[in-house]
Amino acid sequence: MKILIADKFQSSGVDQLKSGGFEVVSEPNTDAATMHLAVAANQPHVLVVRGTKVGAEAIRAGQQLSLIVRAGAGFDSIDVAEASRRGVYVANCPGKNSIAVAELAWGLILACDRRIPDQATELRSGKWNKQEYSKAAGLHGRTLGIVGTGQIGMEVAKRGMAFGMQVLGFSRSLTPKKAIDAGIVYCGDLNELARNSDVVSVNVASNTATNQLIDQRFIQNMRPGAFLINTSRGSVVDQVALAAGIREKGLRAGLDVFANEPGGGTAEFGDSIVALPGVYGTHHVGASTDQAQEAIADEAVRIIERFRDAGTVCNCINLATRTPATTLLTVRHLNRPGVLSHVFHVIGEAEINVEEMQNVIYDGAEAACAKIQLDDTLSPKHVETIRQNAHVLSVETSAIDQPN
Repeated sequence: MKILIADKFQSSGVDQLKSGGFEVVSEPNTDAATMHLAVAANQPHVLVVRGTKVGAEAIRAGQQLSLIVRAGAGFDSIDVAEASRRGVYVANCPGKNSIAVAELAWGLILACDRRIPDQATELRSGKWNKQEYSKAAGLHGRTLGIVGTGQIGMEVAKRGMAFGMQVLGFSRSLTPKKAIDAGIVYCGDLNELARNSDVVSVNVASNTATNQLIDQRFIQNMRPGAFLINTSRGSVVDQVALAAGIREKGLRAGLDVFANEPGGGTAEFGDSIVALPGVYGTHHVGASTDQAQEAIADEAVRIIERFRDAGTVCNCINLATRTPATTLLTVRHLNRPGVLSHVFHVIGEAEINVEEMQNVIYDGAEAACAKIQLDDTLSPKHVETIRQNAHVLSVETSAIDQPN
């Protein structure tokens, strides 16, 4: 199996793949514009990237591409819709960078409170300005609002508690009981969190539900002089509204991500928000610690090895949660050649599509059970035709109750 690593990746991960018998091609300088050329030239079975964008053209260029592994948590840099259309699995490595991102979030919080980058800049230019920089509110006893209480959000929360802050949490999956168990205060309304927080840390995945989740109304509800920290994705925050809040309400912002950030490792960058006073930015490096990258590399290798050895994809993010299937066909049969071929021939004659299937082998390998999801119901005649095969033990059909 051939692996193309089209991004920076830990050498330990490369070594693990090579020692595992994979053919590995490493092209760490590939960018979004040349990704399709790298895929076309190498024709990998598996493509591994960190933050570099993988567009539709790159996916179409891979004639034997079966799996894309995002060596990180977010996957908005990959055209998942095109991968799904082409039958390509997309997997990520969630939770492996939680501590690293939380550490950077806290660096940005402290930068906002003590204006550390501004102080360093003035010291380097030979200016001593203790009179100005001795003005800081401090964090102990104040309120930290966590938007998104997944693994990263909870790591940010733990550190907030260590600073002596009260912690509020908002998430679609958070319940009052879960909040109590985590030692935080449940907040059922996003704008309530904005009104009651001195510091807001945003830690949600990028998807249609979170696009500009932090909108104009949220910004207007924030306390004057409050801090907004975003280490998730730029699309989650309405940057125009945030810029207005910085100018009009004295908000400060710590941003590791931006609405229009480059897709590669180096590029020109001209987002106007970084020029505003009270904005402290980093280069989308939340997960970029050696510790996090080692853990992510190990997880990426695990995903690839499992895919090769068992045909299953850990952490797959583009499997359908709902299909057009309406009927489950259950065929118990002897484990003999041609039985499933017979079943599928009858289904094809009925002009019914197979949406999903599983064939389980019983101990001893004498018998098996095929569970086949269909997009329509087989007629009694077709069911009887399946049953007439000498190796078929039983045939049953039942309705499928699809999740909402």
